[in-house]
Amino acid sequence: MQSFRFFLAIIAAIPLCFIPNAYALDLYVDTKTKQIFAEPGPGRVHMGSYVKEEKSSTSSKTAAKPSLSPKGAESSATQSDSPAIEGDKAANDRLARIREKAEKEQLKNNVSVLEERMKEVEKIHGTFDDRGLHWATKDGNFSIALNGRIQPASQYNFINDPDPAFGSNTANELNSGMNIRRARLGVEGTFFKIWDYKFEYDFSRGNGSVGAGITDAFVRLNHTDALSYKVGSFKEPFSLEEAASNRYLTFIERHMSVNSFVDNPNTYKTGIGLNYAVKRWQTGLAFQTEPIGSWSSASTSVNANGNQNRNNGSGDSGWQGIGRISGRPWMIDDTKFMHVGISAGHTDVNTQYRADGTMVGEGQIGGGGGMSFFAFPGTNVDRTNILNTGNLSNGALNDPNRRQVSSYDRYGAEGWFVYGPFSAQGEFLRTNINGVGYDGEHLTGYYGYVSYFLTGESRAYHVRNGAANRIKPHRPFQLNGTGWGAWEIAAGYDYIDMNSGVIKGGRADMLRFGLNWYPHSNVKFQANVVHMLDINTARTPITNTEGYSGGARARTNGWNNADFSAFLTQWTIDF
Repeated sequence: MQSFRFFLAIIAAIPLCFIPNAYALDLYVDTKTKQIFAEPGPGRVHMGSYVKEEKSSTSSKTAAKPSLSPKGAESSATQSDSPAIEGDKAANDRLARIREKAEKEQLKNNVSVLEERMKEVEKIHGTFDDRGLHWATKDGNFSIALNGRIQPASQYNFINDPDPAFGSNTANELNSGMNIRRARLGVEGTFFKIWDYKFEYDFSRGNGSVGAGITDAFVRLNHTDALSYKVGSFKEPFSLEEAASNRYLTFIERHMSVNSFVDNPNTYKTGIGLNYAVKRWQTGLAFQTEPIGSWSSASTSVNANGNQNRNNGSGDSGWQGIGRISGRPWMIDDTKFMHVGISAGHTDVNTQYRADGTMVGEGQIGGGGGMSFFAFPGTNVDRTNILNTGNLSNGALNDPNRRQVSSYDRYGAEGWFVYGPFSAQGEFLRTNINGVGYDGEHLTGYYGYVSYFLTGESRAYHVRNGAANRIKPHRPFQLNGTGWGAWEIAAGYDYIDMNSGVIKGGRADMLRFGLNWYPHSNVKFQANVVHMLDINTARTPITNTEGYSGGARARTNGWNNADFSAFLTQWTIDF
């Protein structure tokens, strides 16, 4: 029995020999709640192992030692527990470091997520400036801008004494009134950085004799910063004043020769063009044609020139080759320079005939093609033709006295001087008429004017166009009186002569005076006074508003030696 009990004691003591004097515990921290767990789980980071050491049975030996004083006992107890305390402190320090690391990692993750979201937002961003409302991708590959303008205008005729006009439907006087000179809305932008585009529609065309429709509609390849090519409907490269946007003109209307020889024959034609522009020099070349039908202003805006419905019958549309070279040979900076330039172009004209040799549409306004040139006295509210050549094509094919214009050639010379707030500008334009029944006939015109900014601004320069650009007041207008915008005064002379050989279109000259206020770079108010010095319509075609030879709204031959003066106003608001 005793031997059995001894055996059981040995069996019970054997496991005690294998119990270690320490054990380890794995700890995990939750990155969100910062709680500590003894088991792994989602969102938990392993922070290490906690090791607890067991005291040996030597305490009995310690108890056998002589007793110490209370202080000594306390000291002894502290020394005895220090390994455990130091172990706990180290674990706590490690835990604090792990928590700090986890917090930093979480903060870094949050920042990364925020940056990614910001990148998504920044891929397309919008801005608004004096060129309109813009949207663009962050990489600059794509952009689109919405822009437009509205120009309400008024006309009051305070001297209005023409000679009696011919024709029962022809009034003796011009009309005073108001209209919307322009109301345009357009989009433009870029794609893949090197391509840009523009589309613009004028809702106000249709006032007077100008058809409604598209102005610009083109795509352009920017081969380099200086060289570009474009295709579509765009303004022909001819004339300094025509190259400038109507938003930046010194006077409300362009001068008579520019209106007659450039604008009214339809400056927005369809074709291909090339442009090279650097800071001091520009070159523009284009090959353009009239489109078939009337899908845009490129075919309808020529109605008043005797070309209405030119493509509604048989025959080919007209075409032209045209170009302009300009630059600043003398230049100190953008506020002190001398600009010079020349323009030239050849335009083919189509006249349509029936099988029997008579002209298509003969007896109607404009006839069956051909060409006419006209001028009105620096106004637009009433676009009456004070001068008009009549259709330069008339008579049947078998008529020995018929005249048929086949083409016309245009030439221009321009100069522009800017010295701080002072500016002087002038142009000379000539149009040569070619065809059956013509021998060296030509139409000429020129203008010149000076302007001065009372508030110190300077006329701005558009490098690509080689023409005037937007005025930015030094101190925009504010209601509290700290800024009054920019103020400009101007005065000039305007002359046109459309009498040459068998062409009797009349001659006229006038004085212009202008006051311009720019309260903001996108807002301009203009007040003009125009005074006709002479209107000579002797021997011009006798026409009325329904007459064939003078074209639409002609009052020719009722204005010889007329006295006419008008006060004009116009607001320009664009974005």
